[in-house]
Amino acid sequence: MRAAVLVALLAAAVGVVLVVDLPDADTVRAWLAGTGPVGLLVVTLGVAAALVAPVPRTAVSLLLGAVLGFWTGLVVAVVGGTLGGLAAFGLSRALGRDAVTRLAGRRLAAVDRALAGRSLGAVVLARLSPLSYTLVSYAAGVTGVRLRPYAVGTALGIVPGSALHVAAGASAGRLLGWVTSPGGLLVEGAVLLLAVAGGVAWWRRGRSRSAPGP
Repeated sequence: MRAAVLVALLAAAVGVVLVVDLPDADTVRAWLAGTGPVGLLVVTLGVAAALVAPVPRTAVSLLLGAVLGFWTGLVVAVVGGTLGGLAAFGLSRALGRDAVTRLAGRRLAAVDRALAGRSLGAVVLARLSPLSYTLVSYAAGVTGVRLRPYAVGTALGIVPGSALHVAAGASAGRLLGWVTSPGGLLVEGAVLLLAVAGGVAWWRRGRSRSAPGP
């Protein structure tokens, strides 16, 4: 029965992901402007909720970088990601482990023995890998990984990827701002003129070389 509840929750989460799009950076930024610290708390909890569902963590981190900048975005990404991972782990442990034990008792016992004493390192490596964040969270919940090494391993393991993706989002936001500024438009115009002039010169040179001699 509990496994059926977990499957139903996951199906509902997938449905939400397919129907609801992530908000764009301007929408989130405008909303945060009038909410202050409470808004950051809500965004952090929203990140956690999104990562209980199969929402790509890369997309979430890029959006956080574009909206919050690097340092604030990194903190929200790591804290929200850890909370989301803990929530998924808890759901899987409470609703799925018993069913998996009945279906794959020997194999699961072998996995538990392999992870004994090595849970922290295994979780860190899983978080550093390109495996789905949500998949790792739910898979860890049905194994014998203890809560403390799972939480610590998740928090440590998501820092490098979060830093990379948040930095990319923050840089993209600054780049977009520069591109649409008067100085950026002036540079773009100059580059365009140089490209056109170079293209014309190359075309004329090609014509002169192909022209028949006297």
